[in-house]
Amino acid sequence: MQGNGFKIGLIFAFLALTLWYLFPTIQYNLEQKQISDLSQSDSAQYVDENREKLASLKERTLNLGLDLQGGMYVMLEVGTPQLILELAGENKDDELEQVVTNARTTALANDTDFIDEMATAFESQNEGARLSRYFRNDAAEITRRSTNEEIITFLKAQRTEALDRAIEIIRTRVDRFGVTEPSIVKQGTDRIVVELPGVDDKERVRNLLKGTARLEFRLAANANDFSSFINQVYDYFDELAAGEEGDSLDTIQPNALLEVLIPSQGSPYVLGYAEEQDTAEVNALLNDPEIDRMLPRNTTIMWSANTQPYTQGGAEVFSLYGVKTDVEMTGDVIEEASVQFDPTTNVPEVSMTMNAEGARDWARITGANIGKPVAIVLDGFIYTYPNVISKISNGRSSITGVENVGEADDLVNILLSGALPAPLEIVEERTVGASLGQASIDASLNSVLIGLSIVAIFMIVYYRTGGAVADIALLLNIVFILGILAGFKATLTLPGMAGIVLTIGMAVDANVLIFDRIREEQRTGKTIKAAISAGYSNAMSAIFDANITTGFVALVLLSFGVGPIKGFAVTLLAGICCSLFSAIIITRVVVDYLTRAKSDAVNFG
Repeated sequence: MQGNGFKIGLIFAFLALTLWYLFPTIQYNLEQKQISDLSQSDSAQYVDENREKLASLKERTLNLGLDLQGGMYVMLEVGTPQLILELAGENKDDELEQVVTNARTTALANDTDFIDEMATAFESQNEGARLSRYFRNDAAEITRRSTNEEIITFLKAQRTEALDRAIEIIRTRVDRFGVTEPSIVKQGTDRIVVELPGVDDKERVRNLLKGTARLEFRLAANANDFSSFINQVYDYFDELAAGEEGDSLDTIQPNALLEVLIPSQGSPYVLGYAEEQDTAEVNALLNDPEIDRMLPRNTTIMWSANTQPYTQGGAEVFSLYGVKTDVEMTGDVIEEASVQFDPTTNVPEVSMTMNAEGARDWARITGANIGKPVAIVLDGFIYTYPNVISKISNGRSSITGVENVGEADDLVNILLSGALPAPLEIVEERTVGASLGQASIDASLNSVLIGLSIVAIFMIVYYRTGGAVADIALLLNIVFILGILAGFKATLTLPGMAGIVLTIGMAVDANVLIFDRIREEQRTGKTIKAAISAGYSNAMSAIFDANITTGFVALVLLSFGVGPIKGFAVTLLAGICCSLFSAIIITRVVVDYLTRAKSDAVNFG
């Protein structure tokens, strides 16, 4: 073994490091098997007692992709119609809104580009009219004289920018959420595909991805005006219930609004309360032109984000508040956000710190509205509606009413990640179950084992001793690949399993080249030791050429590929490194040992 001391040390060091990184995965799976064998009560107790240990092991386990571990697949679409209307701003009118509505319907029906359909609809409706009357942008040099073609180019550029910005924000949110190796990929002109391995909380994921994070600070509606509005609304529905012949008892029907909305008691800012299943019906009833005419000027109504217990019957209800239409401040002033706990109730809340400009505005707003509520609105829902007790000069505010720490963490995540440039709609959503993931793992393992067995048998039959040595190297090769993936926190995907199978073939190819060269040298009359030395030397150039060229391809796939392609590339790169190591180092050390111990027993077929 003289001269191989360094190689032997390198092999054992690499093997020890590999096992060190793979040990948490092995231990975690053993723990999970033990938990599954326990009764439900015993397993719950065991998990509770060993929560920190299990969490630590899971953190260090080999990461599995969506196709192997299960999780969520979500396809999002940028709300281009809403983006267009927002770009128009105060210039939009009923005509533009109608064009946008018609274009959206046509684009969905024909699977065409919405912006192109909008331009067509506008020009057909207003021959010779210019879109520039709605869209101005000094930075993009969009003026009133800009042609419709220039406007269309501008709108498409804005959509692309919004899509890229949305991807950045979603990636930040997902990273803060703690998902390992998510896949976030642009698809087409306005869609984003998100894959979240190991995640199964659908509602939480929806809120995380869809939330625009548009934080607004609004003043409460005028108390007297809104109280009058409340009375008018209920009187209106009383009249509708009475029918055309209001004096006839036979025509009197139940008040439709009172069937789904509980009237407020004592609060001049609350229209009423409704259970979750009734909120849609309330919205439909209040979506009445007559109700709009009753609303006080510069006033709108909004639902609370979370429920609260109602004293009568204990039902959980949402509140319908009256607030000013004007936005006093936006979330752009928020500099920091964190989860805090109320010292009295220990209930989580989100504490926000504003920048200097926001602190000045917040001091002005609170100072001018002492004794009145101020609504903190996020994505169209009121999270907090507190009464201002005194002027707040330190630029701090809180979002209360969150249901749990998880929701509070998500709110902090969304606020710190920034607001989406346009709303996102979920167009496709599916959950990959753990059982399906396990089926993929089983199928992949079977393919690896079957392929490995066939190769191993062939190598032993054809190359005798050399084939057996190559088989040992192949087994270590797979262990090394998994160790590298675990060590670098890479993710093993189903295409990655295919990469392992391909790596097996590449490792075998390297050994075949070496053994054939050894056999050729033996035919020239050289001794076994000389033939082995010459065989390894002569085969190296071909082995390096094949693996390096394949490595370049893998690097290209890693750099430009997405999703499954990237998973395949990562595994392939790890496999190339391991196959070179096993062919050059491991097999040579074993073969040298066998030839020194009993050279006449060594046979390469």
